[in-house]
Amino acid sequence: MTNNMFFIANWKMFGDFKSVNSVKKVIKLSKIKKYKKAQIIYCPPFTLIDRFLNLVKNSKITVGAQNCHYSEKPGPFTGSINSDLIKSSGAKYVIIGHSENRVTGDTNQIINLKIKSALKKKLKVIYCIGETLNEKKKNKTNLILRSQIIHGLKNIKKNNSIIFAYEPVWSIGTGIIPKINNLEKQIYDIKNMIFKFWKLKNPKIIYGGSVNSKNISELNKISSINGFLVGGASQNSKNFIDIIKKTIN
Repeated sequence: MTNNMFFIANWKMFGDFKSVNSVKKVIKLSKIKKYKKAQIIYCPPFTLIDRFLNLVKNSKITVGAQNCHYSEKPGPFTGSINSDLIKSSGAKYVIIGHSENRVTGDTNQIINLKIKSALKKKLKVIYCIGETLNEKKKNKTNLILRSQIIHGLKNIKKNNSIIFAYEPVWSIGTGIIPKINNLEKQIYDIKNMIFKFWKLKNPKIIYGGSVNSKNISELNKISSINGFLVGGASQNSKNFIDIIKKTIN
């Protein structure tokens, strides 16, 4: 693989003020010439965004949010954060459509509104798509992915501000990753879907789902992948650094 890769750390509902200091080791790595083109993005809980921004301000590491509300304007949505608030925090990316949010009510229509709102505020979107185990067993993977792409991007003009994260739901947190030849074909199919619907050549496709320092060398065999969305393994700086090092060799 090339060294111009995305390494997106999704901390989910983990982390405190003390744990942010672990990022210092990753910052040090990012300044080494060999790894300077690695596009490292941290997506911590909302409560830590400011701490992260202060810590990485003298590096090329960027910060994103894990989700956003679909409303562009302020409103009576207790506990919610919209794209305007994310933008004003200083974050540059936002994860939208993660399976953990789809389970709790994010439909393709709601996701579409979220993406539109994020793009309007000049945020870059990490758009998660993926099938469940039941959908996979019924050979509906491409049907589901196509629907997520078409409805999620409805009435959105093609642009390069969206990173597509393929995350098979059955792989997230299970330690199980797709067989490499199957994953390679799936990435190829996704690129074709995006081109047919959106006419975008060479979209940025990253993989997420149980990515760790043990299986990254295997995943790294797929030349068409533009990076990785890393969950639990990104919370440990050593593991995250190992993933970066084994990808950029």
